[in-house]
Amino acid sequence: MKINVYFYAAARELAGCSSATFELGSQSLPQEELRRLVSDRYPSLASFLERMRLAVNGDFVDASHSLSDGDRVDVLPPVAGGSPVVICEVRDREISLDEVRKAVEHPGAGGVCIFHGIVRDHADGKRVLRLDYEAHESLAEKEMTRVLVDVVAEHPDVRIAAVHRVGQLAVGDVAVCVAASSAHRNDAFTACRKAIDRIKETVPLWKKEWGPDGQAHWVNLDA
Repeated sequence: MKINVYFYAAARELAGCSSATFELGSQSLPQEELRRLVSDRYPSLASFLERMRLAVNGDFVDASHSLSDGDRVDVLPPVAGGSPVVICEVRDREISLDEVRKAVEHPGAGGVCIFHGIVRDHADGKRVLRLDYEAHESLAEKEMTRVLVDVVAEHPDVRIAAVHRVGQLAVGDVAVCVAASSAHRNDAFTACRKAIDRIKETVPLWKKEWGPDGQAHWVNLDA
């Protein structure tokens, strides 16, 4: 298969070219693998690539979308005057803590606060073997974006990111990651706390707990 990659603005300067072709033996390619291939070929671009968006055949697609033969992929740096909400995503794969942290880091940030929500092995005095998270496909990210935008409006110096995972999670898995950066630590701490509290309160995400006896129940849904 052949993937045609085009670089724009700062991505073009870092890569040292405006386009490149990747020829591979597989029939499909995860976007994450393309990012790795681009990073390997263009080391100067590698440390910035996580902050750049990929457009496939002229459209923004979900990160889980796999690439096919003949696809055109545009590598797009953050736009001028970009939003302080740098990542807001609900995904069904493992959360990269480095991705979320790096997204909010910048030279003017004197403090970064990160919250990791991790699946624990108990709840209400009972053992928990795993959690199932479910989200409303279209509303979850919209509501989470609204939450983050509101937090930034209250703390204009903050840059913020949030990723929540859905699907089946085992004990020890990261279910949610929120990161906030600011010139001073107090704003970063406060913004991060507000964001995770409001995400848990208003975003249409549901959690089912499974115990060792095979019994399961939806959290906050009393019989």
